[in-house]
Amino acid sequence: MRKITLITSVLLLSFSATLAWAETPEEKGLAIAKEFDRRDNGYIDTASDMTMILTNRHGTESRRQIRLRQMETPDDGDKSMSLFDEPADVKGTAVLTYTHKTKSDDQWLYLPALKRVKRIASRNKSGSFLGSEFAFEDIGSQEVEKFTYKYLRDEVYNGLDSFVIERDPIDRFSGYTRQVVWIDKAEYRYQKIDFYDRKNVLLKTLEYNKYQQYLNQYWRSDEMYMVNHQTGKTTKLLWSNYRFRNGFKDSDFDRSSLKRAR
Repeated sequence: MRKITLITSVLLLSFSATLAWAETPEEKGLAIAKEFDRRDNGYIDTASDMTMILTNRHGTESRRQIRLRQMETPDDGDKSMSLFDEPADVKGTAVLTYTHKTKSDDQWLYLPALKRVKRIASRNKSGSFLGSEFAFEDIGSQEVEKFTYKYLRDEVYNGLDSFVIERDPIDRFSGYTRQVVWIDKAEYRYQKIDFYDRKNVLLKTLEYNKYQQYLNQYWRSDEMYMVNHQTGKTTKLLWSNYRFRNGFKDSDFDRSSLKRAR
């Protein structure tokens, strides 16, 4: 009996090793992305405050104060709203995003000066998010189904053992050919993303810093720093005052809510 058990154990180990060896870079990249997504599921909704610091190539800064709301949607991507409070020239501006898993996101922009809601066309999602180095396509939730994946390598980044994967946007209107993403192995958090433009030239780099954990599960970065390598401009996002499970409803994220948002 002991001999049979030993043989069985060896066969099982051999089978497991064969499976691990047989995993393709595409399969491993997808598995990492799915685990990242799984760990952030169930937060229900969040509200937070953000300071956006825009810096041009000459070092001149401008600041914007923004309030954000986000809500999970069963069987689809998240819904989110960005409300601009300062400075005066953008006060009252609001952006509503419905992220989808298998089709282009829906986005609307409310401009108080015009008192109208404007739909953002899919082909314009690569445009700047209100003067920042973030594109409109960057501000929605990054659903697993929006990309194809490939594992590239393991690498230590900022002292953390990390996976490095490549993800290629499926949306034909994306402003990127590919993104290279660093995700730490311990907690599956974004550490850095390199964005490559439609000519496959490095366009931007986004770094995530100062993570905090909420509800003993959900990690959020207090600081994100985006640098545009082609223009020399940067955008820093400073996040604060995270509140989870606020009881938001679908009606808090419909188009009419853009005009009444305060």
